[in-house]
Amino acid sequence: MRRTLLFCCTILLTACGVSKSSFSPAHKFAPDQLQKDYDLYRAILEHHHPSLYWYTSKDSIDYYFDVGRRQLSDSMTEPQFRKLLSFVTAKINCGHTTVRSSKAWSKYSDTVRVGKMFPLSMKLWNDTMLVTANLNRKDSILRRGTMITKLNGKTVAELTDTMFQYLSADGYNRTHKYQSLSNRGYFGSLYTTIYGPKEKYELEYLDTTGTAKTITIPVYNPAADTVGRMAVRPPARIPQPSKKERRRQQISTIRLLRIDTVNHSAMMTLSTFGKGYGLRKFFRQSFEALEKNGITHFIVDVRGNGGGNVNNSTLLTRYLANQPFRTADSLYAIHKRSSYYRHIQNHFWNKLFISFFTKRKKDGKFHFGYFERHYFKPKSRHHFDGKTYIVTGGNSFSATTLVTSALIRQENVIVVGEETGGGAYGNSAWLIPDVTLPVTGVRFRLPLFRLVIDKNIPKDGHGVQPEILSLPSMDAIRRNADYKIETVMELIKADQAKNKNP
Repeated sequence: MRRTLLFCCTILLTACGVSKSSFSPAHKFAPDQLQKDYDLYRAILEHHHPSLYWYTSKDSIDYYFDVGRRQLSDSMTEPQFRKLLSFVTAKINCGHTTVRSSKAWSKYSDTVRVGKMFPLSMKLWNDTMLVTANLNRKDSILRRGTMITKLNGKTVAELTDTMFQYLSADGYNRTHKYQSLSNRGYFGSLYTTIYGPKEKYELEYLDTTGTAKTITIPVYNPAADTVGRMAVRPPARIPQPSKKERRRQQISTIRLLRIDTVNHSAMMTLSTFGKGYGLRKFFRQSFEALEKNGITHFIVDVRGNGGGNVNNSTLLTRYLANQPFRTADSLYAIHKRSSYYRHIQNHFWNKLFISFFTKRKKDGKFHFGYFERHYFKPKSRHHFDGKTYIVTGGNSFSATTLVTSALIRQENVIVVGEETGGGAYGNSAWLIPDVTLPVTGVRFRLPLFRLVIDKNIPKDGHGVQPEILSLPSMDAIRRNADYKIETVMELIKADQAKNKNP
């Protein structure tokens, strides 16, 4: 019996070892395997996506589906297949429909050392590209604020036109795509995905006198950099914070309220409306503090807020709104059952949700009537009636757009910054399960509901436009200045001065 048990354990451990070590990032899938996953990908999108043809006509979507299918005549690695899917998916023009790596690839990425990478982080807007960080710290030329005009022979316009083809966004929103490329490290990651890894990069740039120059820089190798630093000085022992302190630090990056009692102003920074961050309690305590300290000017910074739970975004709106408001003019799913249920995450619970909370109407859609009909009333306790400044940008997405849309018409609310990443007319979201393709394991996000925020505004494929535009500048980037907050502070000072001298 003991021998039998030992034999079984040996077989089990061996099998686990083979399974763990059998994953190879260089593994290629045969054309017929890729075609099987691709056909399923297309079929599920055509059956379930509520806004597949919202911003791109069916003829055009079919064309891109066919273009992608024709490219599957040769073997591909998972990253190559993901690149193809990202190109096709971006044509849907839905910011919530994106491609993700397989779980096996994610697990592999978590266990391997970071490899060579493009050394620069960039800030991009309106075909302008400036360096914001350089991993090669000994480089004294390409410092923060240096303008790059070409990379490996391609102009900034050529680079962005190509890279935008792989980025999903609501409608025709370019602000969100520029911001995505400006997020730390993302430009280099996408550049490598599209153009392949390089050992060297040739850049054309403008020096401090505005003279055009050329420089060739090496790829950043973190292994070599680490070895070099260790040879000079051993790493110092840094006391690790407690679990409670780490949690507190994490929370402070998600939600934070700062009060300036001297100037009677406050700023709330919100990076998400997601669950698990105690936002209900945070909002209650924050608005109580505003009232207690006699705050007259309030900044709500949602530039990095990608959305989350609509109950949390609605609650924040209730503390600021001066009249009842609705979340949606229409909100519906097109199906509640699926013959593809094996591949759709949480399909049973999603079906149950749609069955309990929606009703099928004459148009055949499953409408979430509560949000279509219900008007939310402003909070009576600790309601803020002073001047509010909502700071937005290309990363302001999803539920953040709901808040901005509901408040922008108020006289005491001013939206400052850039166009929101989330669509002003609406988006596709609410329930967003992952779909896992069975052969490659590649996943993509599938929004199940279409949300129309305001049917009376143009469906032009853009986000909520700020009332006061605050764009980046070379000077602001070089100074590492928070130019949007600088704009808001100037508005606050002007308003306070006007109130003192009416």
